[in-house]
Amino acid sequence: MYLVIANRGQYNHRIYRTLRYLGREVKLVQNTLTPEEVEEMEPTGIVVGGGPFLQESGNSGEIISRLAGSVPILGICLGHQLIARVFGGEVREAEVGEYAEEEIIVDEEDEILRGLAPSFTAWVSHRDEVSKLPPGFVRLAHSASCEIEAMAHESLPVYGVQFHPEVAHTPRGSEVFRNFIEVCER
Repeated sequence: MYLVIANRGQYNHRIYRTLRYLGREVKLVQNTLTPEEVEEMEPTGIVVGGGPFLQESGNSGEIISRLAGSVPILGICLGHQLIARVFGGEVREAEVGEYAEEEIIVDEEDEILRGLAPSFTAWVSHRDEVSKLPPGFVRLAHSASCEIEAMAHESLPVYGVQFHPEVAHTPRGSEVFRNFIEVCER
């Protein structure tokens, strides 16, 4: 079963639905669960969803810290920023705060962006953004308004994307989820 950790974001239910459409058992859970409660559910993969503020991310950071390495994790928007923080990166207010379609330029396909190079259109949300990669991570993609649109850990199955692959404005977004499922189910 896949878990979607909801961080009060407007698109968390779409992450849930996308995984369901791809034929996976999935549960949408609140960010108030403890890492131990999440561990007891024995998830196949965890998606840490978006939300308006880092301060309202509940136990998401602790869940990432505890389960990274034992369960594949994909962070989207706020989830991406939380992964950066947990692993020692930096997050700041975006220089260009916007909600818009953006061309995402793939720097390195890796497992999560496989098949999406050289670029694709995505819906972006740039209130905050990762400003410095955490140690042990590589940048996978950028855009004109954001230097780190996607990142991956060099050895652990931990990925972050600033853009929203779960919405219709990201036409090839389901490919990100298919790639994540492949990582989770090997």
